[in-house]
Amino acid sequence: MTDTMRGMPAIGTLPAGALDSIADVPGVTVGHCTLDEAGLQTGVTVVRPHAGNPYIDKVPAAATVINGFGKSVGLVQVEELGVLETPVALTNTFSVGAVAQAQIREAITANPEVGRSLPTVNPLVFECNDGYLNDIQAMVVNGRHYATACASADTEFEQGAVGAGRGMSSFGVKGGIGSASRMAGGYCVGALVLANFGTPESLTIAGRAVGAMLAERLAQQAAGPEKGSIIMIVATNAPLDARQLRRLSLRAGAGLARTGSVFGHGSGDIALAFSTAYTVPQHADMPMPAVAMVHESRLDPLFRAAADSVEQAILRALWCAQTVQGRDGHSRRALLDLMPELAASSS
Repeated sequence: MTDTMRGMPAIGTLPAGALDSIADVPGVTVGHCTLDEAGLQTGVTVVRPHAGNPYIDKVPAAATVINGFGKSVGLVQVEELGVLETPVALTNTFSVGAVAQAQIREAITANPEVGRSLPTVNPLVFECNDGYLNDIQAMVVNGRHYATACASADTEFEQGAVGAGRGMSSFGVKGGIGSASRMAGGYCVGALVLANFGTPESLTIAGRAVGAMLAERLAQQAAGPEKGSIIMIVATNAPLDARQLRRLSLRAGAGLARTGSVFGHGSGDIALAFSTAYTVPQHADMPMPAVAMVHESRLDPLFRAAADSVEQAILRALWCAQTVQGRDGHSRRALLDLMPELAASSS
């Protein structure tokens, strides 16, 4: 079957949600702040799990580090406690600290006793290196950009070379933000990726190896090591606990592998999964949720949905991206500019 977006193949047989994005999961919204000025090609993307206060009403979550060449912050506490306390933020490698500080300030503003009578807050920021297109040493991202991304969060959002994806590259062409969703077992599974990975010759689209042709058009002389990264955020409204969510996050790697990644030595490949089915209260005097979790034997459709939505999201990042000129004359061409026949193909 074929997606309506300019010939992009639709992955798998599971139906997509109405938006075919992570925002099909009830409560989830996404916002961007994009910096696009000469050599500054970067930004911030925020995934909000619900419209409330995430520090007071936490959502269950877990992460899988497929290959750990990355500089994210907050994963240790997510692994230990199995919850999110802030929105999930994406940015470039050298801006992790600035965005984490902005998340802490946002939590203090909403909860003035954070770090005093209340526990400290765990910021959660993921990164990829956009230094080929972006002057990453300028470290221009600040708290205002994070606030702008949060304020713009909505169920409808741009994809491609926007937000944190503005300066990212994949398979030697323009990468960035992509999203998709699948319905399975009566639940929704949605994915959002920050795609900055892959060597040209390895690109595989819906099982079709197109990498050799792409490498030829890029005048790629020899295969180089895979040194990029990808962040994969998986959301669902299925009632899962943190252990089950870790299992779900691991299946994002199946979708990633189908596109041609081998999780190379220099690649930071991280997946986070969270559920919006219930919240965990910050305050001890509030009742803990009494939720019947999905039975282990019924997880397979959700696993398939996670793999398919991640693969679809990666393709959408490539399909939506436009050619970007960056620092020092560097540029990344859009995949469809180099291979326009893909826009008219079907499968």
